[in-house]
Order: sequence, then structure tokens, then C-alpha cells
Amino acid sequence: MPFTTKQLEEALTAKLMLNFSKTPEEATQQEMMKASALVLRDVMALRSVEAHKRTRREQKKQVHYLSLEFLMGRSLMKNAYNLGVLPQLRDALNNLGFQAADIFELEPDAGLGNGGLGRLAACYLDSMTTLEIPAAGYSICYELGIFKQKIVEGQQVELPDDWKNLGSAWLLPKPEEAQEVRFGGTLREFWDDGHLHIVNEGATTVLAVPCDMVVAGYETTHVNTLRLWDAKSTKPVDMALFSRGEYLKAAEEEAMAETIAKILYPEDNHYEGKSLRLKQQYFFVSATVQSIAKKHLDVYGTLRNFHEKNVLQINDTHPALVIPELMRIFIDEAGMDWDEAWSITTRSVAYTNHTVLAEALERWPQDLVAQLLPRIWQILMEISRRWQKRVEEFYHDEGKTQKMAIIWGGEVRMANLCIAGGMAVNGVSALHSDILKKDVFKDAYGMEPWKFTNVTNGIDHRRWLSEINPGLDSLIRDLTGGEDYLMQPLVLRKLDDYADDAAVLKALADIKRNNKADFAAYAKQTQGVNLNPDAIFDVQVKRLHEYKRQLLNVLHIIALYQRLQDDPGAITQPHTFLFGAKAAPGYAVAKRIIRLINSLADQIDHDPVCKDKLQVVFLENYRVSLAERLMPASEVSQQISTAGKEASGTGNMKFMMNGALTVGTLDGANVEMHEVLGDENMFLFGLHADEVTELKREGYIPQRLYNRDQRLRRCLDALRTGFRDGISYDDLYQRLLFGAGGSAADEYLLLADFQSYCDAESRMVETYLDQRRWNQMSLHNIARSGIFAADRAVAEYAEHIWHVPHR
Repeated sequence: MPFTTKQLEEALTAKLMLNFSKTPEEATQQEMMKASALVLRDVMALRSVEAHKRTRREQKKQVHYLSLEFLMGRSLMKNAYNLGVLPQLRDALNNLGFQAADIFELEPDAGLGNGGLGRLAACYLDSMTTLEIPAAGYSICYELGIFKQKIVEGQQVELPDDWKNLGSAWLLPKPEEAQEVRFGGTLREFWDDGHLHIVNEGATTVLAVPCDMVVAGYETTHVNTLRLWDAKSTKPVDMALFSRGEYLKAAEEEAMAETIAKILYPEDNHYEGKSLRLKQQYFFVSATVQSIAKKHLDVYGTLRNFHEKNVLQINDTHPALVIPELMRIFIDEAGMDWDEAWSITTRSVAYTNHTVLAEALERWPQDLVAQLLPRIWQILMEISRRWQKRVEEFYHDEGKTQKMAIIWGGEVRMANLCIAGGMAVNGVSALHSDILKKDVFKDAYGMEPWKFTNVTNGIDHRRWLSEINPGLDSLIRDLTGGEDYLMQPLVLRKLDDYADDAAVLKALADIKRNNKADFAAYAKQTQGVNLNPDAIFDVQVKRLHEYKRQLLNVLHIIALYQRLQDDPGAITQPHTFLFGAKAAPGYAVAKRIIRLINSLADQIDHDPVCKDKLQVVFLENYRVSLAERLMPASEVSQQISTAGKEASGTGNMKFMMNGALTVGTLDGANVEMHEVLGDENMFLFGLHADEVTELKREGYIPQRLYNRDQRLRRCLDALRTGFRDGISYDDLYQRLLFGAGGSAADEYLLLADFQSYCDAESRMVETYLDQRRWNQMSLHNIARSGIFAADRAVAEYAEHIWHVPHR
């Protein structure tokens, strides 16, 4: 490697013949896509063998990144890019009679995640590999992953996303490394040789079979692995039942086991859903820890130095059971006493918190934990007892003891478990980490301040700039003197020197215009919508949640629309609002907001007064591959969450890196963006985090704003009236003004920030009309985005938390 075009043609031809008994002339596009993946996978698999040998031989410390989500997206272009053969692969495919673009487009997204959490994990795995850190990611090999979104009559419909049909070409099953995971059963205790032995009897055993996805780094022969666990039954089909015609019952054990790896995040608003989610979490944690421990024993012959050679990073609370599972293995299988096992565990595990929302700080019913995981429950009770004793002795305050307890009120609190059992707790932006210390985990910080730190999120800039935006990549190389920025992202800062260069600003504008035209063509082909490339592309794409405030964006658009009704000449610059979002299947309010966006889009689309002035488009089935098309074409990035609610965000970084300007609150990583950009290069609005807290403390009454602001009142009234489709959104109106379903009125302060937001959008449009100024701001955004590269974030983890060397 790297292959020449001719060598790739030969390799692809041979792979088609060996795997599909086809010549290139006979092969389908699907077979050629699989053949391309298999050729690159073979190269990476060979490198993987060498990387593992090197790690074992040099006894390097390894990083194990545990996450229930890895939103990998497509891998063919990415791996070809990292291996340095993307141009050759394109030429080889074209020479063999295929359109390379069609082959790349055919690959499904590996939808193993829901949003930013999973995409961050994928970016970090790429950076860990590029920085030559021996590492592995661990998750579940979801058969369907996140759902495929279809919009039917304006409403979200969830369809299964069978990504493995073609995506399995990247997976290397390793059945010989399967692990057994046990659920339920009873415990039998006995003493032998001075040790208490605990045996789980009558448990249901599920086989965890690893399917490895090899990850290539950029400009390195080092590779890492994403280990995805598939669930299989250990029991064969009951042939006696089958013979009697009881076919479903005969395969019941098999079906129950395989349900664990069926789909990402089953609904947990009922007992069965909670049970399945807890099974998923323990399944992948137990299999992972057993696998790591076995490999460690193979090399060192003891687990007593486990913490010196391994660090397990918990990505949010989902893998928190890694802590009692490590204790189980150290005590039950390695024969350690409690104190030694706890000492090793608490020096092996680190926890990244991704949210301040109470709903996402997981709590499990203790009865469910005790029933499904009896031995883990025993260990959790002892961890909880000892931790609670420490808290009591430190604070002598029952209120603090209750707040910090791991088990309390019939629940097991996973975030408190992570804090008690980890060596480090980090937030993912400066503001977020500050909120964790001063509010969410204030008492834990007061007791163990040394555990708390910050690592601001980052994105894989090679993917999210160079690979997806070749025009901008070419300009950057010309202006910075080569490709140094791909490994040294701070080199982008050199672009600041060209802010007054008219030729550079024109080149930047031309690149953006071409990207907009390309996206318009793609949207026409795939979504059936007509976009005007000369309109402002004003974009909000992210998971749909009330705190992210897509509804605030909608209220502003309604205000614009009503302004046009009053004065058809009020808008001179065409303005297109693009939304993309999936709502969790059980999140009724989020799904209503999607329907509202589509109702408003339909109304505007059918009103002649809006033609070439105002447009709203909801992009169906938002995913990584769609984002890769959209980011280079975007001009305005909507980052408008309620201040203090967004931990960091990574979409904001991708937009910034591609030259879009931010309309946003001082929330999450927007704060650090503001530090490098200043007021003059973004459009800030709204309450700050401390002002949000103060307003709520004083008693926020949104009806007062409704009564005194005529424009706001008119917008909200439009929700009740509805649009041309005849649907009323009185439920959203009531929710904003009076609260509903247990939530406070306007819980996320949309109405409080409405005026400020409208003003920010007006400033943005006014600035857009001065194209020289706009392109200067865009250039400054790109120039100062290097600090948000995942390489920087991973290097901080490596130096301050993991204590491993890196390239």
C-alpha cells in the first residue's frame, strides 16, 4: 500500500471472482461495493495483526472506549481516504465500467447511533488510530440500529434500517472469541480455601459473538478495532417441540437472545423495555470486560497490574455497569479481596458526562437490577454502602448523602456510580464542565475535586472538511502551503492573513456557491425539493429535543411569514430554512414539532407571495451521509439551545469548519467558539446560563410576554389556528404558555429569547447582503476552527486522563 490504480483493478477483479463468481462485466453495483470494501478490509486486517503484535510485544497500555453508540456513517470513502488510495479507487472503479460516485452512494450508513454521542465516538476512534494510540471501541452490533425516517403526510414514520445487508462487508466475525453473559438465576455461596465463592445457578446464558470492524488511521500503518457484540442463544432449537409443530416455542430461546442486539434504544416507558435496555447495557459491558481481562491474562498472567495496562473510558452512563463487572471478575474469578479489587477498578475507569438533563442521568429500578443481575446487585449494594459511608463521614449532611447515594429510593443511580468508581470525570465543554462542578455534581466535586476535568469535544477534521469539501480543501492547501493542516489543524490559522484578499474571498464565495448548487441537485434527486442556490441556506440539523429549540426557529419563521403577508416587499434576499432531525419514537412532543415544521413548509410552499423569498424544507432521514452533503453547502448554523442545557455540540464545529456562520446562544462549545471568534464573527443572542437560572428562580411567567409582545402573540396564535392542512397545534401553544404533561410553561424559555433571536436573525441577513464582510467572517470561522479537531481532544484525554503516549 498504497495501491496503484492498476493494482486496485486487479484486486477488485480477483475479489469479484473469488467471492461472487463474477467478472466486472457481470457484477452488480452491490457486488462491486462489497468487493471494494473487502479489498480494503483485507489490507486493514493484515495491519491489524501487526498492530496487535506490536502492542503485545511492547506491552503498551491500551485504551478501551465503551459506548452504546458509534455513528460510523459510511466507511468506503473514509477508509480509502485514510489509506491514501481514494483517487486510485475512483479511477479503478471507473475503468472497470462503474461510476465511483454511484458505488460510494450505494453504501448504507452504519446506523449504530442516534446523534452527537455516537458521532463523537466515531471521530475519536479515528483520531486515536491516527495518533497511533492502541485502542478499541466497544458497542453492540445492532441489526437495525437507529430507524430510517420516512415523512408521511407531514409526520415521522419509523422504518427498520437494515444496514447490515451491505454493511456486513466491513465486519469480521470472531466466534472463537465469544463470551458468555448471564442473566437472572440464583446465587449459591460456599467457602473454600479461606475464600467465599459465589456461583450463579439457573441463569439464562446469552452468547456474545464479536464482529470486528477495523479502523484505519491517516498516514499511519496503525489500525484499531471497533468490536461490536452480536447476541446469540447458547441453546439449540428444541427439536422435540419443533417435531410436535410448536415451531415458535422451539426457537423461543434463540429469539429472546437475539432481541438484545436487534435495535438501538428500545422504548423504556414499560417494564419490558426497561428490562431489554438494561440487558443491552450489561450484555455489552460484561462481554467487553471479560474479553479485555482474558487478553490481559494471556499477556501478563495476572490481573493485579490491570490498571497499569488498561483504561476503560465510559462514554456517558450507559456502560456504567463496567464498574461492578470489573469487581465481579477481580473478586470471583481472580480471588482478590474487596479493597484490592476496588483499588484496581477505580484506577482503570474514567467517565465522560454528556448531559446535564436529569432524564439522561440514568436510574434503574433496584428490583429490576436484582432480578436480572443478582451478583452485580450484591456488588452494587456493597459499593453503595461504602460510598455512602464516605459521604456521611465527609459531609455529615443527610441531604447531601441522599443526593450522592448510588442506591436510594428504590433506584440505582448510574451517574453517581460512575463518579464513585472512576478515576476521572470530564465534561465536554468549558461551560458544561463548570456546570457539573457548580451544580449537577457539586457535592461530589466538593469531596473529590481532583477527579473533575474538562475535555472539549472535537471532530474528525479530515472527514468533516478535507474529505467532504474538496473545493475548500484545495483552497486551504494553496493558502497554507500544503497538507500540513491534516495532521496539524492549528495551521488553519494562517487563513486569517487573507481576510483582506479580494481574490481569496471570491474563491471562497465561489466554492460555497458550487457546494450549494451541488446540494440543491442532490436534494432534488433524493428528496424531490427545489432549492434556490442563491437563497441563504439557514440550517438546523440535530436530534429533535425541546431544549435544542427547533420550535424557536419555527416561531421566527412564522413571524417572517406573517411579515410577508403584511408587506410582500419585506424580504428582498431569498431565505431557505433547512431542518433535519429524528425524534425518538416515544417522544410525542418532538414528533409534533416535526409535523408543525412540515405544516408550515407546506403553507409557505403554496403561498405565491413567498415565491423566491421564503422557503422551509424538512430533510427526511437525517444521517451522517446526508450531513456530509449538507455541511459544505450551509451558510448559517443554528445553535440555539437554552443556555446551560447543551453539553457541547459537535454539529456547531462541523458548520464552523466549513465556513457557516453561527446564530446561537452562549451554550456548550459555542462559548469556546466565541472565545476564538469574538462577537464580530458570529451572531449571539439570548439569556446566558446564569441568567436562565436566575429567571427560573425568580419565577418565569411566559403569559406576560405573550400579553405585551404583539408579534409574539400573533405567532403563538397561529399555532392554534394552524395552516392550510387544517391541523391545529393548540397543544404546543398550551405547552408554551401554561405547561402540560408535568412540564413547566415554556420550560426551555423560547418566549424569553424570542425577541433577541429575531434580532440576531435580522443582523445575520443584513450582514449577508454585504458579501465581502460575510466572506471575511466565513474565512475567520474556518481559520479558527482547528482547535475543535478531534486530534486535539484525544491528545488531551491521552495526556491528562489515560496517561498513554501518542504520535
